Amino acid sequence: MELLTIGAFAKASRLSPKALRLYDELGLLTPARVDPDTGYRRYAPEQLEQARLVAWLRRLGMPLARIRRVCALEPGEAACEIRAYWARVEADTAARRDLAAFLVDHLNGKDPTMSRTTATLALRYAALSDTGRVRASNQDTAYAGSRLLAVADGYGAGGAPASAAAVDALRSLESETVPAGDLLNALEDALGRAEQAVHGVASPGDDGADADAGTTLTAMLWTGSQLALVHIGDSRVHLLRDGELFQITHDHTVVQSLIDEGRLTPEEAASHPQRSLLLRALGRGADSTPDLRLHDARAGDRYLLCSDGLSTVVPAEDVLRVLTGTPEPEAAVRELVGLANASGGPDNVSCVVTDVVAQA
Repeated sequence: MELLTIGAFAKASRLSPKALRLYDELGLLTPARVDPDTGYRRYAPEQLEQARLVAWLRRLGMPLARIRRVCALEPGEAACEIRAYWARVEADTAARRDLAAFLVDHLNGKDPTMSRTTATLALRYAALSDTGRVRASNQDTAYAGSRLLAVADGYGAGGAPASAAAVDALRSLESETVPAGDLLNALEDALGRAEQAVHGVASPGDDGADADAGTTLTAMLWTGSQLALVHIGDSRVHLLRDGELFQITHDHTVVQSLIDEGRLTPEEAASHPQRSLLLRALGRGADSTPDLRLHDARAGDRYLLCSDGLSTVVPAEDVLRVLTGTPEPEAAVRELVGLANASGGPDNVSCVVTDVVAQA
């Protein structure tokens, strides 16, 4: 069969000669023949199907390294890979859409850092952390104060000092005066201090017990009308509003990424052997990119911050029952921890329950 020149092949595949040369160099689309003297590339007509697939995947914005993997798969597997990629794109787009809405409101004069309510609000809160029924020590840290709420879940041999150091680094926010418009920046700066504090738990070159210290960190800072959230890892924040319970954080775990990509169902994820493997955390070598956002508070709202020692063993309907049926935050955290331990207590468990109340 007669081979096509690079110009003819480029026209037929809708790829430029420049792109074809690049894909050859990357091993993505190798010519059928390369002239040893001139280096001129020629392509077989049967290569057109793969070339068109590459062109379509590039239009989707798929990175070249992933396109190489897709092209090496059988058609059915390639279709699953493309579906998973697009699910990830949609999830990322949703996150950027939220940020865009925030910026549009801000630039249109509807400043999202300003109060949308004239009521004077305050917090009632309680925190409780427990070792559980299986672990020998507690690596969680839970904290609740007049402005700061936090849960950190340490991991590794130095997990306990790591989680404590992360929360301690944020506690200065209790006494700092932060302008409403600078709230998220202040929280991000505090997270930087927390990260340095965690790194300080294990000195460079340390090969002792604390060398692998790391922690998740999920915290909220109260301004009087809003709660600013910083989140990294797999601890969670739930909001109880008007009788409905909403999870307002997104787990930074391998299993959650597989759910986002359509590779796993939530039911399959519950028993997945890597369900606790983190994609983001505070620790040496970890991706510490946080989620940061603002939440308008309403009188009657109830927030729950918890480590995965609660969320992995206590069903959501039981959490909802406790939060709706237990008026006092202190009693609620005790009951939630009790439910986790009654389910075997396989992990440390920490809870913070906070009520937003109208002041007289």
